[in-house]
Amino acid sequence: MIYRLGELFCGPGGLAKGALESKVLTSDGSLSIEHAWANDIDQDSCNTYTHNICPLSPETVICCDVKQLDIASLPQIDCFAYGFPCNDFSIVGEQKGFTGEYGPLYTYGIKVINHFKPIFFVAENVGGLASANEGKSLPIILKELEGAGSGYNLTTNLYKSEEYGVPQTRHRIIIVGIRKDLGLFFKVPKTTHKFNPVTAGEALLKPPISSDALNNETTKQSQIVVERLKHIKPGQNVWTADLPDHLKLNVKNTKLSQIYKRLDPNKPSYTLTGSGGGGTHGYHWSEPRALTNRERARLQTFPDSYFFSGSKEKVRKQIGMAVPPKLAKIIFSHVLKTLAGINYDSSVANIFEEPVLFKKYV
Repeated sequence: MIYRLGELFCGPGGLAKGALESKVLTSDGSLSIEHAWANDIDQDSCNTYTHNICPLSPETVICCDVKQLDIASLPQIDCFAYGFPCNDFSIVGEQKGFTGEYGPLYTYGIKVINHFKPIFFVAENVGGLASANEGKSLPIILKELEGAGSGYNLTTNLYKSEEYGVPQTRHRIIIVGIRKDLGLFFKVPKTTHKFNPVTAGEALLKPPISSDALNNETTKQSQIVVERLKHIKPGQNVWTADLPDHLKLNVKNTKLSQIYKRLDPNKPSYTLTGSGGGGTHGYHWSEPRALTNRERARLQTFPDSYFFSGSKEKVRKQIGMAVPPKLAKIIFSHVLKTLAGINYDSSVANIFEEPVLFKKYV
């Protein structure tokens, strides 16, 4: 069986790339996923998605504000994915939650589920969602997802990407819903790399990135940045390094740990971000420079053949906002196993600490 996938807030296609690579063999055939339609407000992201996910059907990627999207006009789907915008739930920022511009956008996913009643859905957001609005946001979102469409059995988990082979400490909440009439519950896949994570050095050097690789332009660094980086050792940032006075930053308030932080080649990368000014671009451990977008894409597990459309900063944003395809493939392939009745090693969902929430949603 082939499940048709619809997607909101699709970005450059991290979720879709993983989904389309998922396939499960059964005794009487196979289960797989194919693209049906996708939506995003950013034209560069839509161009990237089209180029890599559905180059033969560009009309299936609708670039518009989700508020203007005519959901009823879209083709029927069997599964749905959406990484609803996380800006208002991220721990980096003001954490406005539902009171922000982006917080309420999850409701458009509810509308899609109500309309199409897909067999399953996958929703993704930052770990900060669990604490947004004093911890009140997540239960509200879960209650609405559980009751959407024909009703869904939910499994909610905070995934640590580095424990699944992604060379980056990227922690994300992923909610998997399977339609209740099927009587199935998704189980969190057992970690594969908890004690042997893939390091940044392995990701960027095995094999080395070709000099003519796509999206591999370097950033011209100012002389003072070059000098500053030369004093910062692998794994250190501008606050922990022993810097001469003239290279120190005069910041009195928040001191983000990622500022001019260099990668440690023997550990997974720290979380890559899609925006931010000087000092937030991610920095190589041995060369005094910011990472190239191709290096960032490697750390996000995009293949080197994956082309990103747009300016260098627009591409950086796309990569930083994406779901690692490797993690997405693990999630979707195990959803397919669940639907096929195939057992697999699993872990207990970790997101709930309050017994009342645990009892209600897991």
